[in-house]
Amino acid sequence: MLTVLQREFVYLWYYFDLQLRQIFPYWVLGMVLGSAISVFVKEHIHGLFRSLQGKRLGVLGIFAASALGIASPLCMYGTIPLAASFSESGMEDDWLAAFMMSSILLNPQLILYSMALGRTALVIRIASSFLCGTAAGLLIRAFYHQKGFFNFSGFSAPQSRDTDPNLLLRFLKNLGRNIKATGGWFLIGVVLSVLFQRYVPSDVVAGLFGDNRGFGVLMAATIGVPLYACGGGTIPLLQTWLADGMSMGSAAAFMITGPATKITNLGAVKIVLGVKRFALYLAFTILFALATGWMIDILI
Repeated sequence: MLTVLQREFVYLWYYFDLQLRQIFPYWVLGMVLGSAISVFVKEHIHGLFRSLQGKRLGVLGIFAASALGIASPLCMYGTIPLAASFSESGMEDDWLAAFMMSSILLNPQLILYSMALGRTALVIRIASSFLCGTAAGLLIRAFYHQKGFFNFSGFSAPQSRDTDPNLLLRFLKNLGRNIKATGGWFLIGVVLSVLFQRYVPSDVVAGLFGDNRGFGVLMAATIGVPLYACGGGTIPLLQTWLADGMSMGSAAAFMITGPATKITNLGAVKIVLGVKRFALYLAFTILFALATGWMIDILI
């Protein structure tokens, strides 16, 4: 006869094994893709963005900048020095805002992670990140076109760590750094998901994030602020919540406020914005997340 503790361990192991087998392939593919883009494609993406500068695209450049922000594999502490170098070469703040905002929310690695959530959630995540970046750029163009929004003083172009002359070793070193940076958070996300599945009834999740959709979006946007630590780590949680009845609008709100208010991202953004514009950034993020979540729940 199994003891109570042994039975609990069996249940927890079952959920852990199930969750890991569902999510692990996406995590591996995401890391491989992220490292490949960082090593082999990153400079081309950033070069393409820089090349748009002389084409007089005007407001259309905001849309291109938002798309290229999603394609960039850099974290925010890598994006800000890069944006500083773009700014030094004369790129306007509305394009930079679009690039930086969408880069905060999404990157190629996180796109692959998000495939585990299903096609609908993946499309919503990509579209909402692109639109959030675009909206940020349009607002900067409308209200700060002649004033300047960012202060990049003290920043310089980031130094690449991918310098090994052997391409294979360069890729493997980047992949190793990727595993080190995301592996722990990924396992924490799986463990939290297991605990939710075992000990939190599905009707509680449905009641918070599904049945009352307007309140659910507000709750999801709110908990995204303290709970989000790593994109890969939140995928298991979101997968569990969606299966338990979380509305797609609530998931969208969480996927916006989470990365945009992640503590490391907030620290980086505050450096280049100052207190007043940093408050505007927070207000924009929360309002956009709420509006997006409520709209999605109306349409879906």
